[in-house]
Amino acid sequence: MEKRKRIALVAHDNKKRDLAEWVQYNWGTLMGHELVCTGTTGKMVEETIRAKAEAKLPQGFQVRRLKSGPLGGDQQLGALIAEGEVDIVIFFWDPMSPQPHDVDVKALLRIAVLYNIPMACNRSSADFVISSELLGREYHQRVEDYSSYLARSIPR
Repeated sequence: MEKRKRIALVAHDNKKRDLAEWVQYNWGTLMGHELVCTGTTGKMVEETIRAKAEAKLPQGFQVRRLKSGPLGGDQQLGALIAEGEVDIVIFFWDPMSPQPHDVDVKALLRIAVLYNIPMACNRSSADFVISSELLGREYHQRVEDYSSYLARSIPR
């Protein structure tokens, strides 16, 4: 991971307000990194940062917006993780409300763990991630070698 991280921000509907407050508090730090978000979360994040930063936004600042989670955004984000294009995931998910795309959410969590991506699933863990001294440094994460898994023979 480079010093400048690629941070994914995601929130279920019931957690968007929490994420907006968190982004409002951490906007200065977040602006120093590349942000990628699913659907309406991306619009909310961009509006929150623009309102907070006013004229202080760096030239060309934007939030990369994927599709909404239920429309494939979680899967798009998983693909970005698998391609090495996401360094950190901040996902304020709602454990109390069933989601129409729960399977996609589980797959996203699985792929983040598989590729050893730091993931925060609530405000406290997001606070620890964003305030870590590792955020502003190069970091060499260990990723498991799955070559033996890939080389296994499949019974016919």
